[in-house]
Amino acid sequence: MNSYAVFLRGVNVGGINIKMAELKEALKSRPFSAVKTLLASGNVVLASVLPAAAVKAEFEACLRETFGYDAWVVVLEADRVAALADACPYPADDTATHSYVTLSSDTGILTELYDAGRGLEGVELTRLGPEAVAWLAPAGGTLDSPFSKLTAKAKYKASTTTRNLRTLVKVRDAAEKVAAD
Repeated sequence: MNSYAVFLRGVNVGGINIKMAELKEALKSRPFSAVKTLLASGNVVLASVLPAAAVKAEFEACLRETFGYDAWVVVLEADRVAALADACPYPADDTATHSYVTLSSDTGILTELYDAGRGLEGVELTRLGPEAVAWLAPAGGTLDSPFSKLTAKAKYKASTTTRNLRTLVKVRDAAEKVAAD
């Protein structure tokens, strides 16, 4: 049995509203166990005998069938989430900046995004691995930051999602608990 973290893109924003209790109920019909939702922004930890790619396919199918929208998720094994959170060089809590991690299910798209982001003035980025880029935004100015605007482009929506580092740490801790049980 493998432990995974599933990160949903665009949940509870832009008219796609999903109650986490309803999501958890819908996932009962899929080959997942120990399902736990975290926060209202689309973070789920679970266990499954399936490989990550199959978890992604099952999860997205469940969202499409149950909630009626084109769903995109990024699925990572629990130990990979831990490695990414631990590798982030930026602070989880700082009064001047907020630390984010953009996750992707498509390494080519993430490389393109990272390369484009490195060309933006005043943007600090760190490639954490093939599936993650860490970046900083000024406190109170996240949505106006150049990298945030870049990640919002339509070409990145189907394969990327961004989490605050504090959220990623919470997901890491919950996924490690599922793995230990």
